[in-house]
Amino acid sequence: MTLAAAASGRTMWYLTRGTGVVSLLLLTAVVLLGVSGVTRWRTERMPRFVVAGLHRNLSLLAILFVAAHVLTTVADGFAPIGLKDAIVPFASAYRPVWLGLGTVAFDLLLALTLTSLLRARIGLGAWRGIHWLAYAAWPVALVHALGTGSDARVGWMQLLAAVCTGLVALAVLRRVGAAGPEWTAGRAAAAAGAVLVPLATLLWYAAGPGSSGWASRAGTPNALLGSRAAAADLPAPPFAGRLSGRIVRSRPDASGRVTVSIAAAAPAGLVRVWMRGEPLAGGGIRVEDSRVSFGTARIPDLYVGTLVSLAGSRLDASLRSGAGSTIDLALALAIDRAHGTVTGSLRGTAAGANG
Repeated sequence: MTLAAAASGRTMWYLTRGTGVVSLLLLTAVVLLGVSGVTRWRTERMPRFVVAGLHRNLSLLAILFVAAHVLTTVADGFAPIGLKDAIVPFASAYRPVWLGLGTVAFDLLLALTLTSLLRARIGLGAWRGIHWLAYAAWPVALVHALGTGSDARVGWMQLLAAVCTGLVALAVLRRVGAAGPEWTAGRAAAAAGAVLVPLATLLWYAAGPGSSGWASRAGTPNALLGSRAAAADLPAPPFAGRLSGRIVRSRPDASGRVTVSIAAAAPAGLVRVWMRGEPLAGGGIRVEDSRVSFGTARIPDLYVGTLVSLAGSRLDASLRSGAGSTIDLALALAIDRAHGTVTGSLRGTAAGANG
């Protein structure tokens, strides 16, 4: 295992997650503008073409982020997802249904882009039909994010999905209510959908991505099944060994704080420590924020946590895996500031057993 491999894998993982979340937010904004009929609004300061331009530009930005999400997912290489899987739905060996829904959303956005470029040739009626069909990309993308995303059971992602769903449902109900006193079959279907679709999504999430064992049921290959399979490459606590790596200390920022990053490899696994705080006269820092991860070259963030104590060159951290298991790490480091290197020892114990 190498530190370079760990850094590359971690960067791609964060890029994939980040572009996916931003894509969902942008698609939600586009749907809200479209469903609310905001493109027909106008004021003296905000003429209609400006509002319509905002809607169009947000749509283009959403497409760009979706494309970036697709490319980083393929480039990551952790899961068996190829470029073909990003275009042909339900053909992937990795979570075929839920990844396939993401492919469907991407294909819908591609259709919207291409038909917009050919709008003069295909006619306004055909373009408008495809344009409304593209709104289906939003709920499909939402289910894809919950069905395949590694953050689906994290609190902030649950809140984000709930807020996005609630806003779209309210926008639909508001649009239906403002359409007039007469209730047509279309209006009734839209109102029912605004209530039933979020409810159905909640029930599906509770029984699916929100419950244990979802990775296996979703179609994750056995070789990649969650942190349990990946953690098999790590020793069971207690373990101990030597480590070596690099240390980087930033210059003071505008507030006078510095950050210290340590990346070290040991036979047991890879350790990364990030600290931020006020610099001390002796060369250390008064830690105000920290992050510690422990894992393998392929998945450096199998366990994540924070420092619980820092005394000279002794660091203690409490870490937790996505599967819920916990370990305590103790690092005793010797720092060579002139060369930016660290050596020392690593000891891991079951949570609460560190002395």
